[in-house]
Amino acid sequence: MNKVTLLGRLTADPEIRYAGETEIANFTVAVNRRRKEQEHTADFPRCVAFGKVADLINKYFRKGSQIGITGHLQTGSYEKDGRKVYTTDVIVEEIDFVDKKQDSDDWTNALPGDDPFGL
Repeated sequence: MNKVTLLGRLTADPEIRYAGETEIANFTVAVNRRRKEQEHTADFPRCVAFGKVADLINKYFRKGSQIGITGHLQTGSYEKDGRKVYTTDVIVEEIDFVDKKQDSDDWTNALPGDDPFGL
C-alpha cells in the first residue's frame, strides 16, 4: 500500500502551471518531525496536485497556510548535466483545510451550495 498523510505548512506560494487544460500545483510543505531528544526538526516533501485539487490549492492556500494532505509517493529520475537526479514527490489526492476560519479565506462562502473540494 502506498499512502501518505501529512500535516504541515506551505513554505512558499504554490507554483501553478498547465498541461493542456489540466491545472498543476507544485509546492513544498514543512512537516514537523518528533525526536526523542525533543529537538524540533522538519522535513520538506515536494507535493504535486492536479485538476480540481490543484485549483483549490491555488485559490485558498499561500505561504504559511496549514494544510492536511492525503496522497501517495511517486519516484522518478531525470538527467541533468550528465548526472542522474532522483526525485520523490507526494502526489496529492485529497486536501483538508486546517487553519482556523478567521485565519484563512472564507472558502465556505466562496462556493455557496457547492462541495468545496469539487469532488
